[in-house]
Amino acid sequence: MKNNNQIIQTSSPSAVEQVVKNKKNKKIKQESQFKIKYKQTNHKAKDFKGSLIGIIKMLKPFKWLVIIGLIFAVIGTVLSMIGPNILNQMMKALIPLNMHKITTLGLILVAMYLTGCILSYFQGFILGGVAAKISRNLRTQITKKINRMPLNYFDTNSYGDVMSRLTNDVDTVGRTLDNTLSNLITSITMIIAIPIIMFTLSWQLTLIALCEIPLAFVVVSIIVKFNQKYFVKQQKCLGEMNGHIEEIYSAHNVVKAFNGEEKAYKEFEVINKELKRSGRKAQFYSGLMHPVINFIGNLVYICICLMGAYIAIKNNDFLFITSIITFMTYIKLFNQPLSQLGSISGTLQQTAAAAERVFEFLAEPEQEDESEKNTTLKKVKGKVEFSHVNFGYNPEKQIIHDFNFTALPGQKIAIVGPTGAGKTTMVNLLMRFYEVNSGDIKIDGVSTKKMKRGYVRSLFGMVLQDTWLFEGTIKENIAYGNPNASDEEIIEACKMANVHHFIKTQPNGYQMILNEDCSISAGQKQLLTIARAMVQNAPMLILDEATSSVDTRTEVLIQTAMDRLTQGRTSFVIAHRLSTIKNADQIIVMKDGSIVEVGNHKELLAKKGFYADLYYSQFENGEDF
Repeated sequence: MKNNNQIIQTSSPSAVEQVVKNKKNKKIKQESQFKIKYKQTNHKAKDFKGSLIGIIKMLKPFKWLVIIGLIFAVIGTVLSMIGPNILNQMMKALIPLNMHKITTLGLILVAMYLTGCILSYFQGFILGGVAAKISRNLRTQITKKINRMPLNYFDTNSYGDVMSRLTNDVDTVGRTLDNTLSNLITSITMIIAIPIIMFTLSWQLTLIALCEIPLAFVVVSIIVKFNQKYFVKQQKCLGEMNGHIEEIYSAHNVVKAFNGEEKAYKEFEVINKELKRSGRKAQFYSGLMHPVINFIGNLVYICICLMGAYIAIKNNDFLFITSIITFMTYIKLFNQPLSQLGSISGTLQQTAAAAERVFEFLAEPEQEDESEKNTTLKKVKGKVEFSHVNFGYNPEKQIIHDFNFTALPGQKIAIVGPTGAGKTTMVNLLMRFYEVNSGDIKIDGVSTKKMKRGYVRSLFGMVLQDTWLFEGTIKENIAYGNPNASDEEIIEACKMANVHHFIKTQPNGYQMILNEDCSISAGQKQLLTIARAMVQNAPMLILDEATSSVDTRTEVLIQTAMDRLTQGRTSFVIAHRLSTIKNADQIIVMKDGSIVEVGNHKELLAKKGFYADLYYSQFENGEDF
């Protein structure tokens, strides 16, 4: 089942028709907007150094494990570096044919390589474990952060982009800590150790070999300068692609209904091409490092061979040839970390871009800390007061204007009005999904601002127009708001919600798994959500027109279940079908964020005002209903 907690306000049919009529122009405009958008994101990371420092700080809790792992890496690398020098001594021992010395050196060499192998395994095991723990911690932090974020963040940021930070970006950081950290230390150790060993063989040849370092450094610096912006762009494109896919495939039936496949494909292609372009350029510049550094290394090979031959001939020391062979081995080993540093620099750029996105999200403003709020109601009566409430999703545009209303305990309050009137917004404010800009909302005389958000939400049961069921058993879905509910309570709630018979006819009954493969109608889903609200047994209710997408027979079942649910509870009903709220105690008629009329059904019809116009626009003979 697709999880969808978001309350959605759909476009009117006329608006949809207009979109379809101008489909071709919209596609061209949308594609150009995507191109402009990605062109503007072509920039370097805001704080490359800060991102790397942030990664280092994440290692602090595991510093001793990291230190031990790096020590193992250094010792293993040094042992492997000494090997060619011992081989050189073995070759020199061939001339006097000193088998004892050769055998001894051989055993020492085997012991060194075996020790290096064991240390390499343990350092990989230790650092791999640290990387896995840090990745887990980051995912945990992001998940907890999502729960602390205000809903307005998700109004302006796609869920797919957030998921990309949780998956792609965290994986990138984890892979870097797992592999790149040890490779970086190994490379640095080799760059330091190899020249020291080479100096013991020939200082002249060593000076020639060291010329490779500044040349390689210049090459890497130039490539990094051009490369960083493409790694940043690559991570951004990944986030945009996840967002696009999540949006399109979560509403795939709508896309098909309006023949929007071609438009969705074109938008995907724009993102995909930009991702390919940035990835290709990033890999192109990264790929330059290895061949260029190899070319520099080959030039150094030639120079060392020439200089070595000159020294051997000049000093009439043909055993020096063994030193030249050993020296060439060290040069080959020396090229490896230089080339590896080039690859590591590219990986670090990609990691810095990924870490920056993770740290940016973790640094986003959160909801107000409510740990010190302990206000609760001893006994909830259900009186709800809206006092001079003003609200706008952004400061420039106010949606709710000086809203004042009082719901008495046990009353059924219907909220009606045209699309965009502010009905759903009032529910969002009542549940503290958003905070009012000014004014106050009180429950039994106590401001909801003094209560914790979780406590406020526990006072309301919700049945929404968009049913939300997760993958799990029917029983688990019904008991979602009250995990401690007994089987008897669940069955009784299902009977009251007119859904018990349906459940019993399903395979495995209450233990049936709800997933993508099971076919349950919209009405049956709605009845299950009503049963869930009954099991929660909250003192107040919010009902968002639950009968708008079902047949007449199912509507009767749902309406009967809702009447049972609302009995004795203060209820707020967002109504689209005005025939369903004739028995409401009070009807709030909203228009453009303000209350234009208040009264019961008969009183409002008698006024022949805005409510009467809405009502008679739905029914030709409203007095018959």
